[in-house]
Amino acid sequence: MLSEKEIQKIRNQFPILKEKIYSNPLIYMDNAATTQKPLKVIQASQNYYSTMNSNVHRGLHYLSHKATLHVENVRKKIQKFIHARHSSEIIFTKGTTESINLVASSIESFIKKGDEIIISCMEHHSNIVPWQILCKKKGAILKIISIYDNGFLKLTDLKFLISNRTKIVSISHISNVLGIINPIKYIIEKAHQYGALVLIDGAQAPSNLDLNVQNLNVDFYVFSAHKMYGPTGIGILYGKKKILEKLYPYQFGGEMIQNVNFDQTTYSDLPFKFEAGTPNIEGIIVWRHAIDFVEEIGISNIQSYKKKLLMYAIKRLSSIDGIQLYGDDKKISDKSGIISFNLYELHCFDVGIILDRLGIAVRTGHLCAQPLMNFFKVSGMIRVSFSIYNTFEEIDYLFEGLLKAKKILLK
Repeated sequence: MLSEKEIQKIRNQFPILKEKIYSNPLIYMDNAATTQKPLKVIQASQNYYSTMNSNVHRGLHYLSHKATLHVENVRKKIQKFIHARHSSEIIFTKGTTESINLVASSIESFIKKGDEIIISCMEHHSNIVPWQILCKKKGAILKIISIYDNGFLKLTDLKFLISNRTKIVSISHISNVLGIINPIKYIIEKAHQYGALVLIDGAQAPSNLDLNVQNLNVDFYVFSAHKMYGPTGIGILYGKKKILEKLYPYQFGGEMIQNVNFDQTTYSDLPFKFEAGTPNIEGIIVWRHAIDFVEEIGISNIQSYKKKLLMYAIKRLSSIDGIQLYGDDKKISDKSGIISFNLYELHCFDVGIILDRLGIAVRTGHLCAQPLMNFFKVSGMIRVSFSIYNTFEEIDYLFEGLLKAKKILLK
């Protein structure tokens, strides 16, 4: 386990952690929404604009060539990071949401009336709405895997829901609300028995779990840079080469074409077939430094430390009279560093506002998971989500903050 000295050294790499919020030290616990950025990532952004700002893949001049080399090196870096077979299987997108939309749009021609798509009750809206729209367009049927009261998937549902009519199963790797790590390898194997494709929403996973898409045998895997210490507005779609080659392009324009005339257009090979227009060049190049940051600390070290934070936080928060924690708080091995809860009958927004005044940044509301809120019969929750730079002392401060909020709001 990382020592206090090592954690402090990591914290010192994040300039924003020195900020004061309403004269209080910043306690940032909204990492499931976006993580903060280490100095090396911030400096890399400035370095890009200072030394190589240029469009990529299209110019013969020095700067364009330099930027292109950096972009393609990052593609190879991500290929290695997730253990993909080919770098051409890495498609750059705006993020997890666009990656899911890309697949849902490109696969449309393979879906017909009566076909079935399976998702779960715990999905983020980004992994519900695109499939909902696709089903309405094509007359397909959207089926839902339910959950138990402890938040874990009812895998028995999958056995009854899946059939030879199932075309795609799309499931989150880690719930953004409950922090539950789903048994995706089992789900992938089960889906493949029926010839269905599988997409995994990995938004919460890359800085928490060691990813090996070949070992998982997953068809599509998607995630974003900004949840793993990188910039916003950039993410990837991993897809098996043989599947991506069959899919129709998602957007059209520069870069993704091979030849254009007024009678017919032919498309570029992978990965450029799915990368129309000027990409987020700076975001791609900077992302490399975020991956370096994760690899330098080590996924296993990050995972171990966050488990310790989670266990400590559950112990402290559970002792507050009237608190309701959502999801099983005992199966720590199957959870990542996320806790969602409510306090008495207090509105989550009211509690969140008081915590904010104390300098504690948490997420409140439906957390882009309204069907899950409906399952638990609440309009919203308070979510705290940990990162490598959080500390046990910050959890103590959160505990005291919740007691203050309770005292103020129950007057």
